[in-house]
Amino acid sequence: MKKHVELSTVTQYEKARIVGARALQLAMGAPPLIKVPDGMISPLKLAFLEQEKGVIPLSVMHADSKHN
Repeated sequence: MKKHVELSTVTQYEKARIVGARALQLAMGAPPLIKVPDGMISPLKLAFLEQEKGVIPLSVMHADSKHN
């Protein structure tokens, strides 16, 4: 069984994966979820800003350790 993980318990590697996935979405034309600062053109920097504001609609699912 899998369970939803709160952002505070997500590892640095999982956070990097989430930001990277969101940056790819933005680079491919997904609409930003925050107001884009003037002059910002980097999808990666924008994804980091979205992550800081907690608006990225992606989550991490961890396998239940009892069933591994």
